[in-house]
Amino acid sequence: MTIKLSGPPAWAAVGLAGLGLAGLALAGAPGAAAAEPLVSQGIGTSSCARLAGDISPAEGLSNPINLLLFAWVQGYVSAANIALLEDDGKHVDMNALDDAKVLNLVQGFCKANPDKKPVAAIDDLIRKSPKIKTKWEPGTIEWDE
Repeated sequence: MTIKLSGPPAWAAVGLAGLGLAGLALAGAPGAAAAEPLVSQGIGTSSCARLAGDISPAEGLSNPINLLLFAWVQGYVSAANIALLEDDGKHVDMNALDDAKVLNLVQGFCKANPDKKPVAAIDDLIRKSPKIKTKWEPGTIEWDE
């Protein structure tokens, strides 16, 4: 099996202006600096209470919040896949993560858990998803100098 990185860019479905405005709305106060280094950031680490009402699965990726969330999930699961591959040569099939599934999952989770963050729903999805074994040589990605 070969791992394939392809497909049209998700941002092509929405104007960049709408995407930028949605990002600004969720980014918080300008100039706010984190006191400690971050491991993960983005819409998936925002408050469910703040996000739940803005997710609209029926609008698909034409809704800028939906688009931001789906793109964030794709990146997060891609990173998780690298970690899974490095660990034991298995990964989650990204083909199973269509926008309707992701948006409905996160919206339902956030409505039921306003005190949590969407990333918790995605972590659970990754844990429960079937893993595909593939040929992978650990250590092939060198990010350290």
